[in-house]
Amino acid sequence: MPETLSPELIDELYRLSIFVFIFTLIVWALYANTIRKTLALIAPENQFIKPNQAWILVIPFINVYWNFEVARKLSYSLNNEFFDRKIEVEENPALRAGLAYAWSFLIYLTPFGLFFPIPVFVTFVIFFVMLIYFISYWYKVNQFRELIIEHNKWKDNQTNN
Repeated sequence: MPETLSPELIDELYRLSIFVFIFTLIVWALYANTIRKTLALIAPENQFIKPNQAWILVIPFINVYWNFEVARKLSYSLNNEFFDRKIEVEENPALRAGLAYAWSFLIYLTPFGLFFPIPVFVTFVIFFVMLIYFISYWYKVNQFRELIIEHNKWKDNQTNN
């Protein structure tokens, strides 16, 4: 098969793969920054994970494991914070969404093709499922971040009046 690829096509595929890798790192960095900013709004005594540890999500392959840790520890941190603030939200906020993303990411990166052949279509389906879980988890975390910001504004308004 490699004999049929021209050197120009190989060069173009190489450039495309570098672009996709850099784009993925940028998206992961933006996602990690959302996690970091959310954790920074949580009182230190309620944090199960430090805000700057969110940057580990940008490191390829390590982030496979770290997604599980972030999903659990961010959920516990949010749970404690909302309990202290007396804000009623779901129990273990964003835990299900975070674990769904972490598992789908793990399944997507698992090299099924080494053990048994799978169609390319199945790989694309797994990728899109992972992408949907990723976006929904990111959105949910951002909603909780905005809820904390709004509560901070409300508290400041109450103390100033």
